Amino acid sequence: MSQKPNTFVTQPYLPDLKDFLPYLEQIWDNKTLTNAGPFHQQLEAALCDYLGVKYISLFSNGTLALVTALQSLRITGEVITTPYSFVATSHSLLWNGIKPVFVDIDPNTMNMNPACIEAAITPNTTAIMPVHCYGHPCDVDAIQKIADTYNLRVIYDAAHAFGVENENGSILNYGDLSVLSFHATKVFNTFEGGAIVCPDAKTKKRIDHLKNFGFVDEVTVIAPGINGKMSEINAAFGLLQLQHMPQVLSQRSEIDAFYRAHLSNIKGIRLGGTTGETQQNYSYFPILIGADYPLSRDALYEKLRAHQIFARRYFYPLISEFPMYRGLNSAHRDNLPQASLIASQVICLPIYPDLSMDVCVAIVDLIKGAS
Repeated sequence: MSQKPNTFVTQPYLPDLKDFLPYLEQIWDNKTLTNAGPFHQQLEAALCDYLGVKYISLFSNGTLALVTALQSLRITGEVITTPYSFVATSHSLLWNGIKPVFVDIDPNTMNMNPACIEAAITPNTTAIMPVHCYGHPCDVDAIQKIADTYNLRVIYDAAHAFGVENENGSILNYGDLSVLSFHATKVFNTFEGGAIVCPDAKTKKRIDHLKNFGFVDEVTVIAPGINGKMSEINAAFGLLQLQHMPQVLSQRSEIDAFYRAHLSNIKGIRLGGTTGETQQNYSYFPILIGADYPLSRDALYEKLRAHQIFARRYFYPLISEFPMYRGLNSAHRDNLPQASLIASQVICLPIYPDLSMDVCVAIVDLIKGAS
C-alpha cells in the first residue's frame, strides 16, 4: 500500500524551524537559559489565558510535576487511583512513599468509576488521583462529592486533557490540583515538559519553591525540593506551539471524524466514545476489539505493524500487573474486571496533525479487510 513509512500512534507537531530561530536568538542574547526566565514567565501567562485557569507552574516533565503535586499537598498514606493509565501516575505515588490503591474503571468512559471509590477508602486514605483518560473528563462532580464526604484531596492526572472543557469551563479547574504533560507526543508539547494547575497564589508559590530545590532566596531553603524547572528553550518552543493550536486541533478533529465515519459500523469494533465535553482535544483514538471481530486484538495489532502502522495497545498491560504493584491486594484482576477487559481489547490508532488522509484510508481498509 502507498503510505509514509513508520506511521506511529502519535507524533509531535513541529512548526517551521525558521520560526523558532528568533526565540533562540533572544535566549542567546539575554543569556538566561533557565530559572524562570522571560520565556518561562511568558508561557505561564499565555497558558493561563489559553486554558482558562488562574495559576500554572511549569515543569521539566509531567512526572516531576506529579511527584511535586503530591508533595505540595503533603499527601501520605494511601491514594486511590486507576490501573488504566501510564505508569507515571502510580510511580509518582511510590516516589513519595505512598501506597496506591487501585479501583476499577467505567467500561464506557475508561475513567475511574466513582461507584468503586468508597469501598476502597480506609483510615489511611488521604487522596484520590483520577486520570482524564484519552482527554475525556472524569465524573468530576461525583468524585468531588466523595472527596468532600471523606475529607480527601483530589489530584487529577490531566496529562491527556490539555484544552478540554465542559459546560463550566476548563476541566483543569477541578480538584485541588491538575497535572499536565507536555511530552513530545502530546497535543501541546514543549519537547519535554509539564505543569501543575493550581487554584491560588499561595499554592503556586509553594510549588515553585519545591521545583527549585526548596529555595526561597539565595540563602534560604524551606523544603527538600527537586530540580523540576523548565528551561527557556522548552518554554520558547511552547510559546511557538501555542500559536498553532487552532490548526493542530482542526487537523486532529478531521482525522477523528474520518475514523468515526468509516469504523463505526464494523462488527466487533467499538469506538472509544466522548463524554459530552464541550471542547475536545482529540488526543487519542482508541478502538476496542470484541470477540465477534474476525481477528484477536493482538492479531490486528500485528497486522497493522506488518504494514508499518505502529498502533499501540494503550494501556496494556495494566499498571497493576507490573512487578512493583502486583503484590497489592487492590491489584488483583478480580478487583479490576472492567480495566482488565478493556486492556485486553484496546488499540489506539494513529492520530496527529501531519497524518495524511491517504494513510487514514489505508488504516481503515486494513481493519475492514479482516471483517
